[in-house]
Amino acid sequence: MDRTGIGGKVAVVTGAAGGIGAAVVGALAERGALVAALDRDAAAVEAVADGLRQQGHAVHAHRVDVTDAAEVADATARVEAELGPIDLLANVAGVLQFGTVRDLTDEDWARTFAVNTTGVFHLCRAVSRYMVERGRGAIVTVGSNSAGVPRHGMSAYGASKVAASLFTKSLGLELAEHGIRCNVVAPGSTDTGMLRGMTGGDPASVIAGSAAEYKAGIPLRKLATPADIAESVVFLLSDQAGHITMHDLYVDGGATLRA
Repeated sequence: MDRTGIGGKVAVVTGAAGGIGAAVVGALAERGALVAALDRDAAAVEAVADGLRQQGHAVHAHRVDVTDAAEVADATARVEAELGPIDLLANVAGVLQFGTVRDLTDEDWARTFAVNTTGVFHLCRAVSRYMVERGRGAIVTVGSNSAGVPRHGMSAYGASKVAASLFTKSLGLELAEHGIRCNVVAPGSTDTGMLRGMTGGDPASVIAGSAAEYKAGIPLRKLATPADIAESVVFLLSDQAGHITMHDLYVDGGATLRA
């Protein structure tokens, strides 16, 4: 018996072309959701959707730039018209700009916040308007454990994730009276293309940590997989988390020592 309550619901997932986003799309589709997969990479997100459709799942790809409010509004209206009422939203789209504050450009900073923070605002504003009318819904934003502890060379990323996390929890307070839950999943180091690009494909150094950069390793001695994060997102979107809102769930193998 499926206790998640996800089957038959309409879900919107951003950053759906790969990594954690694609894993969330797959996890929701496997539980019977009708999924609108959003990403700015049209070819890649269509490939994700096509692969899942071939397995018998209902996934629809949409080319959307989350930094563009008009594109987001148009896409969510289209989903409502074509798939039905949006019940679930997973904000996964994100970019990582690595570098010290001295080296960051204005463009680096602006792009990081445009995707990681303003993109979350655009989706939540558009989707929550529909949800409030119906008095139901669940939203999860994928943040980062770097929002909880300082990280060397990750000031822009961490700051953007702090903003997105607090925004999501504040939204949860506003929407609670309408029966809508808003939560955050904060991953640690996860085996994605983003991480491999940052580490040069050497997970051992991430697992071990770096005393020189004041960075603890991962007590569980392994990286998270995209599926690890996706399952946490699905749980918080599901009926099994029906009395959980404004929560920040760290999924990092103990890396932050839950500071």
